[in-house]
Amino acid sequence: MLQEQKLTNSIQKRGALYALQTICSYFSENLESKLPRLIEIVYNSIKNIKFPINDPNMNTLKEKDEEAQELIKNLQVFEVVCSKMHKCFVPKLLELLPIFSKLLIHPYSAVRHLSARCLAASVELDPVVTMTTIINDVLPLLDAPDSDVKRKGAIEAVVCIVDKLQFDIVPYIVLLIIPLLGRICDQEESVRKMSSQCFATLIQLMPLDGSVPVPPNLSDETNTLIQSQRQFLDQLFNPNQISDFKVPIMINAKLRSYQQTGVNWLAFLNKYKLHGILCDDMGLGKTIQSLCILASDHFNKSEKHKETGSPDSVPLPSIVVCPPTLIGHWTHEVQKFIPKNILRPLQYSGLPVERQKLRAYADDYNLFIVSYDIVRKDIDFFSKIKFNYCILDECHIIKNGKTKASQAIKQLKANHRLVLSGTPIQNSVLELWSLFDFLMPGFLGTEKQFAAKYSKPILASRDAKCSSKEQETGVLAMEALHRQVLPFVLRRMKEDVLSDLPAKITQDYYCDLSPIQQQLYEDFSKTHIHKHLSDTETDEKSHPPNKNNILQALRYLQNVCNHPKLVLTPQHPQYSNITKQILESNSSLTDIQHAAKLPALKQLLMDCGIGLVSNDETVISQHRALIFCQLKSMLNIIENDLFKVHMPNVSYLRLDGSVPVSQRYSLVNRFNVDPSIDTLIMTTQVGGLGLNLTGADTVIFVEHDWSPMKDLQAMDRAHRIGQKKVVNVYRLITRSTLEEKIMNFQKFKLKTANTVISSENSSLQTMGTDKLLDLFSLDDPSKEKNKTNSSSSSIKSVLETLPELWDAKIYDDEYDLNGFIQTLNNG
Repeated sequence: MLQEQKLTNSIQKRGALYALQTICSYFSENLESKLPRLIEIVYNSIKNIKFPINDPNMNTLKEKDEEAQELIKNLQVFEVVCSKMHKCFVPKLLELLPIFSKLLIHPYSAVRHLSARCLAASVELDPVVTMTTIINDVLPLLDAPDSDVKRKGAIEAVVCIVDKLQFDIVPYIVLLIIPLLGRICDQEESVRKMSSQCFATLIQLMPLDGSVPVPPNLSDETNTLIQSQRQFLDQLFNPNQISDFKVPIMINAKLRSYQQTGVNWLAFLNKYKLHGILCDDMGLGKTIQSLCILASDHFNKSEKHKETGSPDSVPLPSIVVCPPTLIGHWTHEVQKFIPKNILRPLQYSGLPVERQKLRAYADDYNLFIVSYDIVRKDIDFFSKIKFNYCILDECHIIKNGKTKASQAIKQLKANHRLVLSGTPIQNSVLELWSLFDFLMPGFLGTEKQFAAKYSKPILASRDAKCSSKEQETGVLAMEALHRQVLPFVLRRMKEDVLSDLPAKITQDYYCDLSPIQQQLYEDFSKTHIHKHLSDTETDEKSHPPNKNNILQALRYLQNVCNHPKLVLTPQHPQYSNITKQILESNSSLTDIQHAAKLPALKQLLMDCGIGLVSNDETVISQHRALIFCQLKSMLNIIENDLFKVHMPNVSYLRLDGSVPVSQRYSLVNRFNVDPSIDTLIMTTQVGGLGLNLTGADTVIFVEHDWSPMKDLQAMDRAHRIGQKKVVNVYRLITRSTLEEKIMNFQKFKLKTANTVISSENSSLQTMGTDKLLDLFSLDDPSKEKNKTNSSSSSIKSVLETLPELWDAKIYDDEYDLNGFIQTLNNG
């Protein structure tokens, strides 16, 4: 019965609405003479409302329920018919705008709600006049600290206007943003949530600002206001536009330029009562930047209170919440940089009895430094304190909003909230929701809404099997999320401060040969080839070293360093012996532990956040990688033995000589524009020249070219104009092998492509064979220090001629070593 009654009511409502609108259209300009009662309801009854005298908040209207009910009916009729009435009635209807504005502070929420909707409906009569009323009469109510009712009515009107105008709100966005920002952290939950959601809507439309013309008939005053507010928005979205903030106290530190920019941003947030996340890269000084604004605000409020005694400047304590290991660090930093008369830190820790004693002295301090766990345990104490600043350091503790620690932290009351983190998102974008739920509850919607709008589409786009539509949806969701949180997040990576830190960091990543690789390497010294090279040592002039044998030996040992599969063919003298060993250990040659570089590559990718899984969901990595090999066969091993078996969540593309030249650009472009692709694996020969691969910020060399210039050119595919991140270059090197000896001389220090060839090293024939043999034997680490400079110099002479011999044809032939392997057991 109840369901049927609801359906009947709904039909009656729609019928009445249609009837009223049809009547207005039918009688047109004759409506007042033909149906005066309708004009009485829509205009006269509202125009003649008598507001209580000497009652600015209209609280006496609470006693007049019948009048309120009649007013609600009249407002409903106005909302339905105003846009359908003839244009001759528009001036009369617009006279009601000040009435609607005043009704926004009516004590009954139903009246406020209908008044807000009537203001939104009036936009269709004249958007400029209506928006002028909103700017002059409604927005000031948002800043009424003495009345929750005023702020509730005003925010509801703004929400209705934004919903009504849709894209037509764009010219007015700049006028609405600042008042909304002031209410994002309102003490009244309904005001806070509506402000946050409305701001989130407008922030998505911000890119259109400037592309939509301002209405021509706006007043000069409104136009001037728009221009001045645009300056604020420039600063909101670009911290570099914020003027320098002068720290009013002496701090014992000299700020770097990017740190001053960070302090400027924090001061900007402070001025407009906003909250944010400072997530500079590790080591860039988040602590000193936050202490600057914390101490400055304490000093400024104290000075203002001395002068005026105003309630908003009453000195309040602040709190820093951090992991236990950082409590001492924070205390030390405060004492090191900030004068004692400004900040007096209290290390609030210890057993419950000790903490109970500390509370007796709490009033003597103005900065609590405490761990997350202690806040959780003593939340009854902390929740009663009104703090000035609440700073969360290493905020991963609250990234899961369901933990008790997270729920306790969100009970803290503070004028200003600041989160510090070097890695704001470690596992899932859902973590970002929890951070903003602390900073600005409601700004990113509920957890369920956030997951549906952002988290799920982004995660779905990371699936290797996702469709192009899912990829596009994921990218759009990431862009929308970025745009929404951008004003409240400041993140500088090392590449953002190039004057202080390098833009490209090259690191050698050493790994030890597996037992099988070591066995193959050592067995080489027993072969006929090695013996032949040794024999030439006794008579270098009559038996110069054979260039072909040297190259074949180098290629063979390089393959041993990369993977036993590359040399262990049935023709190899050790094939049966090693195959038997592997079978006896219940293993196979495809297991990655038999190749030193594969477990190292796996760990390196995981360290970059690539291929991780958390709670059965693929973790979104902040890094993307280029993986270079010399051989297509090595790419096959990485693809089949590592990715497909051990890292199935890694999404990748492959680029080698088998990809037609005509298709290479589209493949590269796909990698650059699609953040869901984690890695691009390629051969140095194909991927190392002429391509722009700035979509990646990590470069990994699994194999190396003897010529340092070829590897330099390969890494510069990512490290070039357009790259926004610091480029980390990793070179996987097998320890104590020819690979390490060769790479020791490269070190990527060559500044020119031209190698100086002197008469002493113009060819391999002039090299000392005894030094050349050092390349083909495993080093004993304990004897490393005893190497002579002359030995190093001789090996360098050998290596400097190798680039001339290592031509493109070698890559195309894939280092065909079958013939060479067959000669290993020839006597």
